[in-house]
Amino acid sequence: MMKSKSLYHGHRFPAAVVSCAVRWHFRFQLSLRDIQELLFERDVVVSHETVRRWCDKFGARFAHRVKAARCKPGSNWHLDEMFVTLRGEAYLLWRAVDEHGAELDILLQKRRDKAAAKRFFKHVLQSCPVPRKIVTDQLRSYPAAKAEIPELAGVKHVFVKAAARVNNRAKNSHQPTRERERRMRGFRDPKRTQDFLSSFGLIRQHFALKRHLLRASLYRKQLAARFAAWHAFTELSQNPSTAF
Repeated sequence: MMKSKSLYHGHRFPAAVVSCAVRWHFRFQLSLRDIQELLFERDVVVSHETVRRWCDKFGARFAHRVKAARCKPGSNWHLDEMFVTLRGEAYLLWRAVDEHGAELDILLQKRRDKAAAKRFFKHVLQSCPVPRKIVTDQLRSYPAAKAEIPELAGVKHVFVKAAARVNNRAKNSHQPTRERERRMRGFRDPKRTQDFLSSFGLIRQHFALKRHLLRASLYRKQLAARFAAWHAFTELSQNPSTAF
């Protein structure tokens, strides 16, 4: 029986270095050059372009494994959309989260009409079961698109006023994206933005525990479990700290 190739086959740097660089990029507000400097401090000489290629290649793979391994999503969808500017052109980032704030899916689109809402519903259904309830603002595109999707036609739909802050679960989920947008001085290419944000939300949330609700000992225990899971996702056979 032939042994399958390593995930990092053909890469000059060890898996621990690549995994650590990718995690830093999606978990923290660090630029590619920041990561280059942190690696240099650890005697790893690599260019920021190499870090970018690592993130492009491995980010989506790791995020997919994180999503596959996490708990079953909640039965309530909270949907909202936010404007982002890419090279001076306005786009809409559609986002779905469950009642616990876990990101279900995102989709970057040019429009805010029924066709865009329908496309987003179908996109979320590809990876999530049919919900029990959908919560949205009063955008008319949502009910019009929902009525044309058989799986969602009978699902309860709750409308809230955006100004009433009732849909804070979805509104608050935009904050990390806004922070990252400012740190990166804006997004640029639509495809790269979609790819980055699809991985960013999942990897960030994997480590972003609700620390204020946990005792210090329990927080450390849960964080250690998240790191152990990350090592499995990234196929690490040793503690990354020993690789530097």
